[in-house]
Amino acid sequence: MKQIESIKEFGGWLNRYQHESTSCQCTMTFSVYLPPKAATEKVPAVYWLSGLTCTDDNVRTKAGAQRYAAELGLALIMPDTSPRGDDIPDVPDRYDLGKGAGFYVNATQAPWSTHYHMYDYVVSELPALIEANLPVLPGVKSITGHSMGGHGALICALKESGAYRSASAFAPISHPSISPWGEGCFGTYLGDDRQAWHTYDATELVKAGCDLIPLLIDQGTDDEFLAEQLYPQDLQAAYAARGGDLTLRMQDGYDHSYHFIASFIGDHLAYHAKALGGDHQ
Repeated sequence: MKQIESIKEFGGWLNRYQHESTSCQCTMTFSVYLPPKAATEKVPAVYWLSGLTCTDDNVRTKAGAQRYAAELGLALIMPDTSPRGDDIPDVPDRYDLGKGAGFYVNATQAPWSTHYHMYDYVVSELPALIEANLPVLPGVKSITGHSMGGHGALICALKESGAYRSASAFAPISHPSISPWGEGCFGTYLGDDRQAWHTYDATELVKAGCDLIPLLIDQGTDDEFLAEQLYPQDLQAAYAARGGDLTLRMQDGYDHSYHFIASFIGDHLAYHAKALGGDHQ
């Protein structure tokens, strides 16, 4: 784990690191914001998973999250969205497949299966690395994300029962098995068996009886991808059928961009700070 950048923000530090990933079999880059409180004690962490075409850089420069994290005493962990490198499989003419589009699954199909293990990276390898090397409380973490990263946050929280204190999402791909984005990536990374797809689909996981975690989801009504890609109503219905706690806030006039995220990121970090409270606040 090599630090390659450090910038002071709001009394804390926005750092960038590289390391050799065993999950993805390549050099991975990620950013961490450490609040002022981290100078004297270990702090809880919120993991942010970014969307299609993004790296760790988008959220740290566009969301305005660090100001809130500094006030709330939260570390922000911001991984990349896929493996990177010259020898990593890619589809250069597709923004929604390959590099920048790891979809937070463990690929089973060649040639993707060697490197595209973003699920293991996010839920296991990266937290272990963070907790061993930075002033972050072991196991005290929450997760959120946007679009493809919202999908990632949802499945991590639903599949890893008890691993996260809270979960939320901005405009998540809530039912990827029937979304064109999801179908393209799942078919490529996981093959033709749709039952395999369902193990990485938040709506299908809920239907199948996974443990439920309360969810906060914000969705813009003017999101150009809402009707054909995102399907939040499917996840809402699946939660309701099981009596689960899902708050879906339809935000009037907002689109799919980081302008939307920046408008509500403070709400989400406050939501996670409350869940991460208790004996260490």
